[in-house]
Amino acid sequence: MGLREVRSETLELGDQPVFFQRAGDDDVPALYVHGVPTSSDDFVPFLRRGGGLAPDLPGFGRSGKRGDGNFTMEGYADFLDRFLDAVGVDKVRLCVHDWGAVGLVWAMRNPARVTRLVVMNAVPLLPGYRWHRMARMWRTPGVGEFAIGLASARPIMKLALTEATPKRGSLPKAFRDEIAAHFDQGTQRAILRLYRSSPPEALASAGSALGTIRAPALVLWGEDDPYIPARFGSGYAAALGDGRLELVEGAGHWPWLDRPELVERVCAHLDG
Repeated sequence: MGLREVRSETLELGDQPVFFQRAGDDDVPALYVHGVPTSSDDFVPFLRRGGGLAPDLPGFGRSGKRGDGNFTMEGYADFLDRFLDAVGVDKVRLCVHDWGAVGLVWAMRNPARVTRLVVMNAVPLLPGYRWHRMARMWRTPGVGEFAIGLASARPIMKLALTEATPKRGSLPKAFRDEIAAHFDQGTQRAILRLYRSSPPEALASAGSALGTIRAPALVLWGEDDPYIPARFGSGYAAALGDGRLELVEGAGHWPWLDRPELVERVCAHLDG
């Protein structure tokens, strides 16, 4: 199968620009939802292989970052509803990573609109999770503003991301550059609000209806993730209506960066 052309587009929602990337014109497209602190750029290899849609969430990448944005789990689920309406899409094949778990909040509202599902190292909408060290700093007023502002310096960001890969080396420079290019005050504000609105008990409550998502689900988990232990991959597989876990050795929080062949694995599952 040849690679698809990825097109960049922008639309307006609520007087704010929404940037997204699209490949192909499938009736039931793949919908990729990124996490923190990245953007739709995470999913360009997936779009090239299998097509679909990948928006920059509000507050991230090239989308609007207005200060009155609703940077909460429910706010992002609302956004996905409006975005899909705007692009004229009903059903999707959904793939989420990290804070892309907000896509699962949307899916619990609309289980019949999800035909296939991939969950990769996603923030646990499950009982028992406790935020990792960096997130605990971000959730602390004053400390969080200082820490996240400091992280905008590229050498500090490089150091902070070192543990995200099992090799404990630097993530690819191009990947870090993409993060740094959009890590402005608007993105920092969105991150702080999202984390501060999401204590562990809110995460567990948000996922209480995961079992209503009956689409065949692949839970693909880099088992060397320093932020979200692999037991939460097992938790997702058990909580979803039709979930199956695959642990990925030698892969960290962004597993496809450590194991590029996972792009094909994800797209094959979404293709069904």
